[in-house]
Amino acid sequence: MLSILGIVLSLLMLMYFAYRGVSVLILAPILALFAVMMSGEVSQLFGVYTQVFMTGLGGYVVKYFPLFLLGAVFGKLMDDSGSAQSIAYSLVRKLGGHRALLAVVITCSILTYGGVSLFVVGFAIFPIAAAIFHAAAIPKRLIPGAIALGSLSFTMTALPGTPAIQNTIPMPFFGTDAFAAPGLGLIGSAVMFAAGYGWLSYRVRKAKHAAEGYGDTYHAPEKPTDDEHRHLPALWKALLPIILVVSCNYLLSKVIPLMDTAYLSEDKYGNTALNSVLGLWAIIGALVLSCVTIIILNWSRWKNLKETMNKGVMGSLLPIFNTASEVGYGAVIASLAAFAVISNYLLSISAGNVLISESIVISMLVGTTGSASGGLSIALSMMGEHFLQMADAAGISPELLHRVAAMASGGLDTLPHNGAVISLLAICGLTHKRSYFDIFMVTVVGSVLGLIVVISLGSLFGSF
Repeated sequence: MLSILGIVLSLLMLMYFAYRGVSVLILAPILALFAVMMSGEVSQLFGVYTQVFMTGLGGYVVKYFPLFLLGAVFGKLMDDSGSAQSIAYSLVRKLGGHRALLAVVITCSILTYGGVSLFVVGFAIFPIAAAIFHAAAIPKRLIPGAIALGSLSFTMTALPGTPAIQNTIPMPFFGTDAFAAPGLGLIGSAVMFAAGYGWLSYRVRKAKHAAEGYGDTYHAPEKPTDDEHRHLPALWKALLPIILVVSCNYLLSKVIPLMDTAYLSEDKYGNTALNSVLGLWAIIGALVLSCVTIIILNWSRWKNLKETMNKGVMGSLLPIFNTASEVGYGAVIASLAAFAVISNYLLSISAGNVLISESIVISMLVGTTGSASGGLSIALSMMGEHFLQMADAAGISPELLHRVAAMASGGLDTLPHNGAVISLLAICGLTHKRSYFDIFMVTVVGSVLGLIVVISLGSLFGSF
């Protein structure tokens, strides 16, 4: 009983102190070892830290570092080349100010589906959103919800082929690729978009009926001058790298299996099966090609390409080590005897349906950690193999497991202590009190609705 209490207290403290801004790099090992001490294994602390925690952390870095690195470099290249701004301004002009809400959501969706991080999207889109929301008399407090709908929901977990880390983490566990269960992913995306956009549209109509207006004192954001705007990349140049990320990812996932990969069975390569690395290889190749394409297409625009690349590289380090530390934490918790009791209880909630069991476990962990990637990594590191065995026994495809896992990671992750939520509100100059409710509705409620639909259809018709 004391060891179970230690795990629960450890998780609660991880959530609380992460919300208070304490680095997870410090929190994860300390709280993992706290749980070990509560279990009565004090003499094993050093061994647990070096052989369990650090092994879990290192294994995650080895597996996913290329994705974090290339994703961060890609986002920085899109930002510094002006490509992100070009897409944003072009879409706003084409959709018009009377469709301000739709313009912001679609712009964020395109950028994040192409691999641009939320932080780049937030900084690039907020000034534009502020201008068109003010012109359309839409409250500023709704801007975070609009950005979150386009950045933190369906493009992150449900759309087939998205290079978001939440969609790539399940691949080596289930031997799938980024396009797993594409039909269900599209349906889930449609449900999430419709629920979120319907809610925000309702909030806009309600605000207009009350004649609320923009609300805050408006300071016109700095816009590109006519000369600067002319020097932004053409829309096709800005969109091409994003198109390449998705299309090349798909093509490589089909072409690589046609190559001679028998050498992977050698000891030198760890006796690896192609299915366990195919999805990672495809996304790595697609991101490399897209980064090279951005550099070539915008060759004359680079003020300091070396600095851009260096900033992208450095920007990848903290996110991956934060997530890897949470994975190390999860490895320690999973090694405790008390965790078997907790996991058996969670699985028993819906023992007859592995999809429901999987979504419950992942939702609990992403909600506790406040991190979609961290919670998903912990859950699959601890129970991924078990989920796969349950699915195999029930005749459920790994592709369906993948899609449900990815979508489950995008529900309760955006509770108030989530780092992306805190950053987004800071970018917009708003508070949880004023804007979090709308973020909750579009990212938590909308995502859970989409997940329920996908689980229901998957249970009835299987993966498609």
